[in-house]
Amino acid sequence: MDLLIKNVPSELHERLRRHACAGEQTISKVVLVAVERELARQEWQERFAGRLPTTLGVSAAQMQELERLARDEQLG
Repeated sequence: MDLLIKNVPSELHERLRRHACAGEQTISKVVLVAVERELARQEWQERFAGRLPTTLGVSAAQMQELERLARDEQLG
């Protein structure tokens, strides 16, 4: 199926062209990959947003400090 995108700003078209050339791809391929990646990202965010929060009982900063202390003990 074909898709036509109108009114692409010149600067964006040039960026797409350069990116396509650098990757030895067509502009169409670059755009399809970008659209697919964006849709996958949005779908992941929707799934993630529906998850219940997880409480570990300690903050991320405390966990990092514990990891640092454990690593320092291993190193001597």
